[in-house]
Amino acid sequence: MSTTPLPGIGVQYDLTTRERRHLSVVAHRDGTRTVNVYRADDPDACAQSLHLTGAETASLIDALMPAHHSPSLLHTTDLGLVAERIELSAHSYWNGRVLGETRMRTETGVSIVAVLRRAEARPSPAPGFRLAGGDTLIVIGTREGVDAAAAILGRE
Repeated sequence: MSTTPLPGIGVQYDLTTRERRHLSVVAHRDGTRTVNVYRADDPDACAQSLHLTGAETASLIDALMPAHHSPSLLHTTDLGLVAERIELSAHSYWNGRVLGETRMRTETGVSIVAVLRRAEARPSPAPGFRLAGGDTLIVIGTREGVDAAAAILGRE
């Protein structure tokens, strides 16, 4: 795959498949995407072009990626554990409350291993750590536990 910056437009990604077919995706600055499929007999001639909205792009990504994948997924292991980012909204119920009040480990079995705030990382935050809107919590646990943690932390 090759990447080409398109000043004022976005970025173009070009891919040649195993079957020698040329595809390109233009990631526009406004979040939309254009997917181009080129002719087999002339790889410079576009045979089909699709313009996708941001929501359509997200749906296509969901179809192409495993169901457990999400943009906040950091890592998954053969042991069934995942590490993921969960962002706390400015309107979150937990904004201004201490971490221990979430009862995260007790309720979900998930561990909060770090909190990212602006350009600063707080590893192993203690139960008395005060959460703030915009914080990104790095959690590790089972897929089910992480989903439950996201639901708890998404409370407004």
